[in-house]
Amino acid sequence: MDRDRIDEPRPAFLLSQLGAHAASQFAERLKVLDLAPQDAGVLRLLRVAAGLSQQELAGRLRIHPSRLVAILDNLGKRGLVERRANQEDRRLYSLFLTKRGEETLERIGKVAQEHQEALLSALSREERDTLATLLLKVADHQGLVRGVHPGYQRMGATKRPGEPVNTKSL
Repeated sequence: MDRDRIDEPRPAFLLSQLGAHAASQFAERLKVLDLAPQDAGVLRLLRVAAGLSQQELAGRLRIHPSRLVAILDNLGKRGLVERRANQEDRRLYSLFLTKRGEETLERIGKVAQEHQEALLSALSREERDTLATLLLKVADHQGLVRGVHPGYQRMGATKRPGEPVNTKSL
């Protein structure tokens, strides 16, 4: 077998190729909402974990806190996220979606559904379920945090090299 054949199915390459394509297409689709993928991810996480402090959110996303502040400032200026005084520790702020943030998240959900349908249109429902199961198995084995895109780490990770990944944080 010729190991340099370009058409040979190599799963790791295909995952990388499709991942880059899917991320690019999703970012393009989010432009209609004037959002970036990291904005959508922060909003989504705040929906399921309302009241997190900025430090807790940065830890879950594995992003440098100063980078998160810039994202939150932008989302706050747009009226999508609000900081409230933390009832337990007045030095901290708790983060919440606003009504406008909830509405925007609904619109993001529609964009994400359209994206998924376009990306996976070649597969049947059963094939999609099988693919999702297999990809989840690989992602778990690699120590990826469910529901958190690893792209945040490229924005300024708080995790130290060699430190184990906590997959139970979400």
